[in-house]
Amino acid sequence: MKIWFNRWFTTVSHFIDMIRDNEEKRKFIIYGTSPNKDALYLQYCDYAFVEPDISGEEYIDFCLDFCQRHEIDIFIPRKENVLISHRLSQFEKLGVKVLVCPDASLMESMDNKAETYQMFTRGPANSLIPDYHVVNNLEAFKIAYEQLKEKGHTVCFKPVIGEGANGFRVIKDQIDSITQLFNHGTSYRIPYHYACEILGQQETFPDLMVLEFLEGREYSIDCLSSQDKLYAAIPRMKGDGRIREIVEQTELIKLAHDFHQEFKVPYVFNIQVKYNNNGEPKLLEVNPRMSGGMHFSCLSGINIPYLAVKILLGEDVNLIKPRFGIRASHIEKEMILKYGEIS
Repeated sequence: MKIWFNRWFTTVSHFIDMIRDNEEKRKFIIYGTSPNKDALYLQYCDYAFVEPDISGEEYIDFCLDFCQRHEIDIFIPRKENVLISHRLSQFEKLGVKVLVCPDASLMESMDNKAETYQMFTRGPANSLIPDYHVVNNLEAFKIAYEQLKEKGHTVCFKPVIGEGANGFRVIKDQIDSITQLFNHGTSYRIPYHYACEILGQQETFPDLMVLEFLEGREYSIDCLSSQDKLYAAIPRMKGDGRIREIVEQTELIKLAHDFHQEFKVPYVFNIQVKYNNNGEPKLLEVNPRMSGGMHFSCLSGINIPYLAVKILLGEDVNLIKPRFGIRASHIEKEMILKYGEIS
């Protein structure tokens, strides 16, 4: 059976290994593509190719052609997964199973952080939403900043549509001490007047979320599901530095169950929350795909990538209780690149 991973995070190499090392000893042939011939996960693939650096509908046409030419059985996309969900029927006609939520409108909403917040606001999880505003011009940004400051919040902002920490900044006007300068990273901080200077360069800019900065611990909840059942929800706490801890945080596990009961997202999804100073969890975002750090959650004993493939294929999955209380980290590892095997 052939599985294709298109443009992914480098950590997808862990998912490839876990699918290969499945407990049923099933054999898979792994295909990988990236516009970067040096993408490290390509080194883990049986067949690796450089894909064109294109986007949008043109990229979906490339995906359909790639699946047909290489007789792909299972497609696990990250790049353009929202557009792919809109065109699932075309992949199905080729006999390709695609590991992506089939609800295209829900995919679009979850790709937009503001729309995700609005979905939660309409339901019983309203208390999870931090104070926020969506702005697209300097005057609105200033108003949002002042209103949040009046509530006593430290203010931050990030793009409504974006991945990871791209574009995220915390507004801090205090001058750093010598200790902070020498011992702490400050790249995500920006003075208010400087933010205004940048945003004022254009009359309007892409939608920006201006919101309260959450000072507490951040958690990522990795979930395995079918449309009808949530098989596992594994909260992963981001500790100091590179430390990650798999924790049995009851309120976060319940949050995952409530979310799945409402939205029925199948296969794999990830909910990110962060606690405020009052010990209340607040939503950061929902990702309807495998998260970049999901391999840590798999230390719980649940092979999420392989079991997600089984669910996609319509096969039975036994309910497994994850192991909690696991603390982990990681180290860098050198790799000699095999240029001749990238087509």
